[in-house]
Amino acid sequence: MRWRPSLPASDARPSPVRRLQVDWAADSPLDAIAAQARAYPPLPMDEVAKLLDTIPRAGGTGAAATLVRHHLSIALDAALARRDKGVEVGDLYQEGSIAVVTAIEEYARRGGPPEGLWPYVERVVALHLDAALEREAEERAAGEAFVRDAQRYELAEVELRNRLGRAPTPLELAAALEWSVEHVEGVAEMLAEARALHDESLLPYLDDAPDEPDEE
Repeated sequence: MRWRPSLPASDARPSPVRRLQVDWAADSPLDAIAAQARAYPPLPMDEVAKLLDTIPRAGGTGAAATLVRHHLSIALDAALARRDKGVEVGDLYQEGSIAVVTAIEEYARRGGPPEGLWPYVERVVALHLDAALEREAEERAAGEAFVRDAQRYELAEVELRNRLGRAPTPLELAAALEWSVEHVEGVAEMLAEARALHDESLLPYLDDAPDEPDEE
């Protein structure tokens, strides 16, 4: 599963802090993630205020990275709280860490008070993960529905082909399946794309097949 963050950002250019954080979190074992996240406890408010004031200025990347490190436990807690949602905790944590980076940069840009940073990051991370999980559930449901429709389509196509002695038209399939012609054509198109992708996935192995023996 590869999600894309959908959080507000003040600059469309990639953030050096965001790139660093994604690379740091990717593919880390859960125990290592927990150890690293817990190694940076919340900072005193005066230190948070100083770092927030530094971020909007040129060269504030180090201040942002420090704040990110000390707020990563928010991403960990949010990921662990959603561990029963059918998504790996490591994937949830990685997405949560992206939300931490974006939330801190946005909060600093807005000039929010230091005492509001932690609850703001908690809220952004929670909303981001919940939205991502909702999209994942919708995509999973859509995939399952397509599999069911594809199976019904193929059965009807075979049955009609045998009965008619030719390939059935979309209108004939629509009548047999009690679907709209548009839905029949949509399922047929997705099936054709899926078959093409399946065939293409086999191409790298075809050249490695052993040579057939020469006929004598």
